Amino acid sequence: MNANITLTKPHQSERDRTLLQQAWRQFKYNKRAMVGLFIIATLLLIVAAVVAIDFFTDNSIYNEYIIKQNLRNKLAKPSLHHIFGCDEFGRDVFLRILWGTKYSLMLGFSAVTLSFLMGGPLGIVAGFYGGKIDNIIMRIMDIFMACPFILLAMAIVAALGANTVNLLIALGVSRMAAFSRISRAAIMSVKEKEFIEAARAVGANDFTIILQYILPNAMAPILVQFTLQIGTSILLVAGLSYIGLGIQPPTPEWGAILTSAKVYMRHAWHISVFPGLFLVITVVAFNLFGDGLRDALDPKMKK
Repeated sequence: MNANITLTKPHQSERDRTLLQQAWRQFKYNKRAMVGLFIIATLLLIVAAVVAIDFFTDNSIYNEYIIKQNLRNKLAKPSLHHIFGCDEFGRDVFLRILWGTKYSLMLGFSAVTLSFLMGGPLGIVAGFYGGKIDNIIMRIMDIFMACPFILLAMAIVAALGANTVNLLIALGVSRMAAFSRISRAAIMSVKEKEFIEAARAVGANDFTIILQYILPNAMAPILVQFTLQIGTSILLVAGLSYIGLGIQPPTPEWGAILTSAKVYMRHAWHISVFPGLFLVITVVAFNLFGDGLRDALDPKMKK
């Protein structure tokens, strides 16, 4: 009888994995999604570093290196001292882009969160109750969908005034219809399941059913939509700032930087090229991440 017995760890089957483990396993094999995740993680680290520097230095670095003008370096070309060159006021473009990451990402995330908080509950109520409530809410959302969101945001900012709060309100209102429709569709796909009927049978009220049973099983498409909309919101913030309805100079938001750079595009290409590249890379990263998340959370994509 052979006494040499080798013990091996049993292979974890797909059925033994949790939903989160299955989603992560599917996500990490998507190379484009991992590239998007890496870029987003890098941008978040930049935001954390900028916030920490502003907090511990009491905005002294911001005032000295980001806002303060130095006309001796006006329109300086990229060099070892200023790797992205200097703008029309002699300020370092690289540092302004890094500080602008904080404004662009925080405004984009805040705008999408506000859109979800405004449109999500309406879609949940419409999808859960249906009937006349559904018709009324969806017809109102159709009115918002009929108007291009960029024009709607421009009209709201122009009416309320160009500041950060009004910009967030404009972005939230202009994009809430998208979250309302996706939330409604997600709720309707779940509310007729057997476990919902079982919850009704034991006496659970509507609020409990929505919060504890329907939402956890309908969050996948909503989460994907949330991620994809962040890139759109960042682009919209930059667009409104570019036409003078968003963040106002000298705040180093990417769109605001491009606004002042458009006059010098022929003579100082670096002022507009580098902020534009950061904007494009960020939006593409969020789109790649959202596409990978959608594939990971879609049961049809699992093998």
